[in-house]
Amino acid sequence: MRILHVAHQQLRKYGHTRVSWARKLFHGLVRNEHYLVQTFSDRDVAAFEAPLGIRDLGARRCNQRLLQTAEAFAPDLVLLGHCDLITNQTLDALRRLCPGVVIAGLNNDPLFVPENAAKIRQRCAAVDVMFVSTGSAELAPFAGRRARLHHMPNPVDPAIESADNSRQTTFSHDLLFCSKSQAHTQRGKLVAALRERLPPALRLHTPGSFGVPGVWGRDYDQTLAASRMGLNLNRQEGGHWYSSARMAQMAGNGLLVFTHAAAGFDTLFPAESLAYFTDEDSLLAQVTRFYHDDAQRQHWAANTRDFFHREMNCTLYARYIVEASLGLPFSHDYVWEQRA
Repeated sequence: MRILHVAHQQLRKYGHTRVSWARKLFHGLVRNEHYLVQTFSDRDVAAFEAPLGIRDLGARRCNQRLLQTAEAFAPDLVLLGHCDLITNQTLDALRRLCPGVVIAGLNNDPLFVPENAAKIRQRCAAVDVMFVSTGSAELAPFAGRRARLHHMPNPVDPAIESADNSRQTTFSHDLLFCSKSQAHTQRGKLVAALRERLPPALRLHTPGSFGVPGVWGRDYDQTLAASRMGLNLNRQEGGHWYSSARMAQMAGNGLLVFTHAAAGFDTLFPAESLAYFTDEDSLLAQVTRFYHDDAQRQHWAANTRDFFHREMNCTLYARYIVEASLGLPFSHDYVWEQRA
């Protein structure tokens, strides 16, 4: 099996970040040993090929380089992550170069952002299958085009989510909230109100908000490893099985995670794992409860971490994407497929 993986590989970050879902997918593909994987980083190629390194000036050349790569590599399957520089016309040309190739699109951004929904619709006209991180209950608006539609979760990677805070009792931070985006959200107001009501001794850490510098790469790893519990507040709540990748990053490292009940994760995750809330009062009650009962915090966090690493790891995630793309019988009872 020859797979061409097209996504932003963040080459020009030079190690400053390493938690991207595209990187986890690549790791998972490699771990499924019968896959031969070639990567193509559209944004980086465009910048490398452009005059003066101005990425937008390299878009045309980037598309040409992708076709050159496909011709040389002869993939059986092409996986397209967030690669807006690659046009549907280029995908049509790729099919002519590689007869019989299957092309799959993958979108990990929220549907409530109009620009992202438009990108999915456009890509669904050119790919054979589209994977979206929002649950299948909300994918009907994208039906009727070429692409078959599937939900994909945010996975954990044992090489990335390597801490286990559920076994620890000493931390620098009791509650963590990481955020920098202000578009399409009111979550900052919720955190501000919560700050005023939390127990005085509880140490809330807010990288990226309230004047606290953001953290990336190694600093983000260290922040996660130093935190007891985490707030998984999406820019908007209520999307079926939708969460930012933050939930997997926190839970995979053994933090107890608080997340909104409206996403319906109680139908996917086992009992006594994620801690759900519905409003400011219920969030305050949940945070206070687990802050004062560390044994329960450890128990719930361990359950969540174990579920992620056992059932939603990057190896199973990659295998599912390949099998669903090619229409193969599933080799595993993928929980997100079984409980959809």
